[in-house]
Amino acid sequence: MNAELIRTLLEDVAQGRVAPADALRRLAWVPVEELAHGDGEAAFARLDHHRVLRQGVPEVVFCPGKTPEEVVAICRRLAERGNGFLATRADAATAAAVRDAFPSVRSDRRARTLHLAPTDPATADPHRFTLVVSAGTGDLPVADEAAMTAEALGHRVERLYDVGVAGIHRVLRESELLGSAGVVIVVAGMEGALPSVVGGLVGSPVIAVPTSVGYGASFGGIAALLGMLNSCAAGVTVVNIDNGFGAAMAADRIHRTAARVPAR
Repeated sequence: MNAELIRTLLEDVAQGRVAPADALRRLAWVPVEELAHGDGEAAFARLDHHRVLRQGVPEVVFCPGKTPEEVVAICRRLAERGNGFLATRADAATAAAVRDAFPSVRSDRRARTLHLAPTDPATADPHRFTLVVSAGTGDLPVADEAAMTAEALGHRVERLYDVGVAGIHRVLRESELLGSAGVVIVVAGMEGALPSVVGGLVGSPVIAVPTSVGYGASFGGIAALLGMLNSCAAGVTVVNIDNGFGAAMAADRIHRTAARVPAR
């Protein structure tokens, strides 16, 4: 949609020929901005600037496969729209380039995330929070990715780390914290048993994240993935191996939906 079409649409709204809600639905699918290294070259990225209108959050930058310069270019265009940006799985070179371009960016080395707050940041709901639980310290890169992503989306986050089933009393003693969370993200490797335990303790949504942490027979997280998919705790949702980002995005959708549903 070009400027003239947008102007026409706005005039139709002003004259009452188009309802504001209908206009918003049309605008939600535009624009897409193409980025290329030079004139005549193929675009290396097509930015979906209006994703925030459709989904409530802007597009997120997945750094692997992109050069540091490409990540900076994408982040700069996103930031110019006022929504800030979130970049995930950034290596050291990419993180350094983004920090140089955006001195106020929040960088987390273990989570491998880079977050620039939007011009008008969302206010976290003080009554609902996301609890990120990890089975072991080895799972923290994935747990921190989930926590940092949820915080970047404007949610209050609490952390409960190193409470795996090898010492099950560690998680059982935190029943009050577990029960007060709006959404619980449980990150575990090895056999992936912790989400089943948590799922049996709480009534809130539980999102399980299998990690690739473990010895040979864990098959790079497949054992944990299958264990979580076969959880005997009904209603546990499972995302992909090491996908802390995906778990936080799912939690965000749950929180947003819950905010729209009137309390009983």
